[in-house]
Amino acid sequence: MKLAAIDIGSNAARLLISDVILSNNKRPQFQKVNLVRVPLRLGFDVFDQQKISKEKEDMIINTIKAYKLLMDAYGVQYCKAAATSAMRDASNANEILARVKKETGLSIEVITGDAEASLIYENHIAENLDKNHTYLYIDVGGGSTELTFFAYGRQVFKRSFNIGTIRLLKDQVDDFTWSEMKDFVKRETKPYTDIIAIGSGGNINKIFSLSKRKEGKPLQLQLLKDYYKEFSSFSVADRIRIYKLREDRADVIVPALFIYVNIMRWGNIEDIFVPKIGLADGLIQHLYDELKAKGQLVNY
Repeated sequence: MKLAAIDIGSNAARLLISDVILSNNKRPQFQKVNLVRVPLRLGFDVFDQQKISKEKEDMIINTIKAYKLLMDAYGVQYCKAAATSAMRDASNANEILARVKKETGLSIEVITGDAEASLIYENHIAENLDKNHTYLYIDVGGGSTELTFFAYGRQVFKRSFNIGTIRLLKDQVDDFTWSEMKDFVKRETKPYTDIIAIGSGGNINKIFSLSKRKEGKPLQLQLLKDYYKEFSSFSVADRIRIYKLREDRADVIVPALFIYVNIMRWGNIEDIFVPKIGLADGLIQHLYDELKAKGQLVNY
């Protein structure tokens, strides 16, 4: 059975198509069939003007129409779509989503930051990790950063902060918000030692790819600091040329590293694992659970 998820973020929109296969113990395995990313960059409109421009609105419509055609071609049976920080802040979000529904038939839900953090956890990555350790999920997006903390197999907290890569590029994050996140991380992680970070988001995945680390091996805080210093010394154009980055990755990768480095410093965290998870993966997991609860998988 094929399921799909659409994640409309502040920097890009993603379509993930997965094939759900039941293992011998009847647990679902989600195999990625295709992942398509379109750099809509909604945050550049919203975090400046509090609304999405007509040009970007048309881009959203065309992107969803293209995604709909792809889902039809792949034989997708169910889809779940969500929008995050930029759409949360856009004053004209409701009108745009109504137009999407009218022209494509797809409903897109604008989710809260806490819901976003929960959906990322839907991948159940932490459940498969050592129950004797503590883990901090760090998901850095264009408009917000989601933190979810697990200690000894139990969720301790989840929190979303309006600190994201595009907001930083647009100088839209004030000192109070930084201090709020810093104080929160320090206070909530203080009782714990040997915390391991789990990173998600396109930027940390790109860093992992550039590092040439083997799958399943962590990145060290010092390595992230080194990359931050190295990338900061080059212009966006030079980052594109030297590291073969897309333009919409080359500008946001530096503020993303700044966020990861600071959170890890505040939590006294030395290692971060990058298991290639994200909101779209969580949406698919959540969709499967919803269908199962409704009894719509009885013949599957």
